[in-house]
Amino acid sequence: MTDSPTLPPKSWPELQPGWVWLCGAGPGDPGLLTLHALNALQQADVVVYDALVGSDILEWAGGAELIYAGKRGGKPSAKQRDISLHLIELARKGKRVLRLKGGDPFVFGRGGEEAQTLVQHGIPVRIIPGISAGIGGLAYAGIPVTHRDVNQSVTFVTGHDQSGTTPGSLDWEGIARGSQVIVIYMGMKHISHITESLMAAGRSSSEPLAFVTSATLENQKVVESTLGSAVTDAKAEGVEPPAIICIGRSVLMRQVLDWQSMEAGLSPRNLDPLGRGRPAESA
Repeated sequence: MTDSPTLPPKSWPELQPGWVWLCGAGPGDPGLLTLHALNALQQADVVVYDALVGSDILEWAGGAELIYAGKRGGKPSAKQRDISLHLIELARKGKRVLRLKGGDPFVFGRGGEEAQTLVQHGIPVRIIPGISAGIGGLAYAGIPVTHRDVNQSVTFVTGHDQSGTTPGSLDWEGIARGSQVIVIYMGMKHISHITESLMAAGRSSSEPLAFVTSATLENQKVVESTLGSAVTDAKAEGVEPPAIICIGRSVLMRQVLDWQSMEAGLSPRNLDPLGRGRPAESA
């Protein structure tokens, strides 16, 4: 077991018996865990964790009981209601409960549902945000979700709803018209429908698109494509979930901001991927 990092001196919040802390573990790299999350890990009696929480992070839980409650599309998974009721049961036994979720608990993580159920049953909660894969994972791929020369807005959407199908409530035509950059979570199962819907609504087939799998981890993989070639390229490259999909010109910035390649000694592919022809302005 790896020794847990030492927290810097501070009056850290105390996880009380009978409380549930809903905490984001970040996109995967243990270094992206927040100090509040580390504090929670070091106090918890029981950690109820999701599929995307790595063993490196769980090793910092000390002697806590570890309970797996992961949900993965297309695989046998615990029902959401059962997970929430189990959290209530543990809290009522006087346990100090940490509900540890990949990314951020409130960004397509069902954290809002779990927190609401806990409060309705009289269980006190604390929310600890985490770095979402749609931001941190893309940053590790060298893709900024905002860039002054590309976009002043970004839209985050989920690729499937509670039934596992593409969300019928999403206005793909409106998203296509109004979203300069689109970041899609859990979209691999319906990537064909999503790309076709966006192109039918007017997005160009040549628009840059990137898949990022196993974001921030050692086996991270980035596949650059276009909206029109995404389905073919994903199949050819063996892109598998979990994956973050980014659509928009900000994907082009990877040509100069692929910092992991720089660490490996490789030079940027293009110092002016947006064709600005001028140096960056000072802030």
